[in-house]
Amino acid sequence: MHSVAGGVALWRQIADAIRLDIVGGKLANGDRLPTEALLAQRFSANRHTVRRALAVLAEEGVVVAEQGRGTFVRSIRRLSYPIGKRTRFREGLKGQAASLTSVSISDRIENATARVAVALGLKPGAKVVRTEGMSVADGVPISRSTTWLSYRRFPDFASRINQMGSTTLVFGSYGITDYSRASTRISARHADVEEIQSLTLAPGAIVLVSEAVDVDPEGEAISYALSRFPAERMELVV
Repeated sequence: MHSVAGGVALWRQIADAIRLDIVGGKLANGDRLPTEALLAQRFSANRHTVRRALAVLAEEGVVVAEQGRGTFVRSIRRLSYPIGKRTRFREGLKGQAASLTSVSISDRIENATARVAVALGLKPGAKVVRTEGMSVADGVPISRSTTWLSYRRFPDFASRINQMGSTTLVFGSYGITDYSRASTRISARHADVEEIQSLTLAPGAIVLVSEAVDVDPEGEAISYALSRFPAERMELVV
């Protein structure tokens, strides 16, 4: 029986902490993890509990155990997505993947929540277009996004994005020849059930969450987006 703290098994807490060390840069690809004895000391756990945490991480492909050498962070090439004043997804990943496709999942018209309304400079309850999409690089899902736009300004945005496949092209079709990033807020958390399924992740995987507002040349907000990136596949460079 494994110790439990805060309702979470200790082996799971250890696995989560190691994942966060990797995502946070404390452990890089190819680095050797501390020994089981040192990890047991760090987490005040027995070595059997540490061994189970490492076994789970190995099953997920996060680490690899080498006989007689130890356990290493698995060397996985992550795509690097630069975020700046002029952020463009395809341009940012150019040259890093042989194929990059965007998939529209769903869209609908809804009333803006307080958070969406503030981000877009609208009154709470105003009609907004909500789209759900996913980006795939070389056959591997690398992002899941939810985007909101003013229905008054972009009533048929969903149908245009389905036809054109590019946000930049769609904005251009509305007469917006350029746009820039007004703000980006980045956080990290565990993937939820829907993200695990759509992004084909293992339970406990970490996703990087980007909360972004884009504005037109006049400074008016044109989109508010929440994008989730698997930390094992993507890094966000600010």
